[in-house]
Amino acid sequence: MNMADWTVIALYMAGMIGLSAWLGRRTRDGRDYYVAGHSMPWYAPGLSTMATQCSTNSLLGAPAFVAINGLIWLQYELAVPLAMIFLMWTMLPMFRALRLVSVYEYIEKRFGPETRTLLSIVFQLTRAFGTGITVYGIALVLQHAIGIPFAVAVVLLAVVTIVYDMLGGMRAVIWSDVIQMAVLALGIVFAGGALISSLGGWRAMLDAAPPETFRTLDFARHGLGDGNEFAFWPMLIGGFFLYLAYYGCDQTQVQRELSVRRIADIRWSLFLNGVGRFPLVLAYCGLGVGLAAYLQANPDFWNVLPARADGSPNPNVLLVAFVLRNLPNGIIGLFVVALFAAAMSSLDSTINSLSATTARDILERYLLPAGRETPVWGNRLLTLFWGVVCTGFAFFADRIADTIVEAVNKVSSLMNGPILATFLLGMFTRRTRNGPMAAGIVAGFACNLAVMKWLPDISWIWWNVIGALATAAVAYVGSLLLPGALYDNRQGLVWRPGQTPRDPDDTVRWSRAYLFLAAYAVAALLVLLAIQRR
Repeated sequence: MNMADWTVIALYMAGMIGLSAWLGRRTRDGRDYYVAGHSMPWYAPGLSTMATQCSTNSLLGAPAFVAINGLIWLQYELAVPLAMIFLMWTMLPMFRALRLVSVYEYIEKRFGPETRTLLSIVFQLTRAFGTGITVYGIALVLQHAIGIPFAVAVVLLAVVTIVYDMLGGMRAVIWSDVIQMAVLALGIVFAGGALISSLGGWRAMLDAAPPETFRTLDFARHGLGDGNEFAFWPMLIGGFFLYLAYYGCDQTQVQRELSVRRIADIRWSLFLNGVGRFPLVLAYCGLGVGLAAYLQANPDFWNVLPARADGSPNPNVLLVAFVLRNLPNGIIGLFVVALFAAAMSSLDSTINSLSATTARDILERYLLPAGRETPVWGNRLLTLFWGVVCTGFAFFADRIADTIVEAVNKVSSLMNGPILATFLLGMFTRRTRNGPMAAGIVAGFACNLAVMKWLPDISWIWWNVIGALATAAVAYVGSLLLPGALYDNRQGLVWRPGQTPRDPDDTVRWSRAYLFLAAYAVAALLVLLAIQRR
């Protein structure tokens, strides 16, 4: 890297901070800071969510995963359109109609403060650690690219992100992510073009890649004790549970969707993700195909990678190592900016959401006088606090899995099931009650920990399903054993067909959108079949 690269990076960082300071000048209260006063157009949260999905975990981890294991990761994406159908029809419109800031406010309305607090604390701890993995990923890049110590790289990323997040709140998170989505796309294009050029063209790259790279589907195995983590059924069913939890119950995602103006806008935003995510993931997984081909043509390339703690080459920096050796200066700076953008789009939304849940679910619920909100300066201090915590977790990330994308999914899969089961039982049953629900959350998490320790041959993707089923069983059976009337649904918190909230002027026939997404999932499956049979 030279002065041209540093200039590109410095201008981008300064631009992000300046944009956030300008957007943050209108922040008046907590609702403004955390959900932009419910004023965002539908496409902005949609693109922001996609940018977060294309985080450093994905932009570094997914190509590394594909180079080692093939395109089998793409099976995961078949569940996204199906999850969007369910969320557009049921959960997210209800949350927007309730004008929530923390999605766990719904849990208190439906169950009680104990379950809300438990779920919020679990979210805060697991999401903070998962975000530490993101910080770890970009710090590896900086360490390898410019030779600065790992700790300095972590602090550099954290300081810039925390400053612009503190200044601008959710408006800054969303609009900066929209910009970052464009930068990410450019980074993928430049890296892909360099891979194709270095291998002598598109056809030559495909011919050079090992045949197993194009394995996209595995129907033969099931992951339930056969030692196979990435078979079709766990990735489809487990992925469906994961995406329901992630898009529907995870504060980092739901908070952005709650910032839109109308209930219809939340459906359009989810629809955008249901359609746009597959080609985005296909694009950056395609970089992994190019890396696999490049490694075949240049087997000594493994030797240039930095070593992990155990002495083996670290595959997470495959892509950046290639870029540093094959792109011109200036473009290298742009690619590093793309990686910064990927990391910041995940870190900014997470620390803002952690700040929101701490303010709404802890401070305002237990410590401040009734009816009093956390002042804006307090919200900003909470953002600073969680930024420091997430940064600290980055120093433990490389002990979880071989690639970043696996590590972050493993962390989230431990609690996705229990969190999802809590919302589903609240929305679709009148029998489930507060005490058994809290016990179910603990039981579901404990069950996943037991499976992880004593049943390692079960794919971690199934943890999303196992945790949900264990939580639901304990909570529902426990509620049946306790005397008492069914939940009084006068507040409309238990969903029933026909009561899905709509705007008065919403004339869209959403059933057509649901059918389109179902057909889109089938089309994506056919694309994977075509790739495998090439």
